[in-house]
Amino acid sequence: MELKFDSKLLRIFIGEMDKLSHRPLYEAILFEARKLGMAGCTVLRGVMSFGASAHIHTAKLIEISQDLPIVIEIIDYEEKINAFAGAAGQMLERAGCGGLITIEKAGVLYYRPRSQEKNEDAKQNN
Repeated sequence: MELKFDSKLLRIFIGEMDKLSHRPLYEAILFEARKLGMAGCTVLRGVMSFGASAHIHTAKLIEISQDLPIVIEIIDYEEKINAFAGAAGQMLERAGCGGLITIEKAGVLYYRPRSQEKNEDAKQNN
């Protein structure tokens, strides 16, 4: 797959403890994105956040450090991002959790898989 400069970035903000069918929600979203052939997906753990409830989530306080913020970033063409945003919204609804979903323009400058040669080198070094 090749991405062009004019792509879209979907960001999904949820909590680390959010679950969908006894599975971490961020994991369910990533695997759904992969199943649907999205160009790329990354899950990031934040260190501090607050959202619609204004409740602060932070890694500093032991008693609330279990529910750190999670940001899921997915990049692809506009049509695929728009379709996946709807599916992601339904997943958040089924999970019964709060969250935020945004879409923004993304100028893709470079998008290529690791070369076979590099893959072989990495295997040999492990």
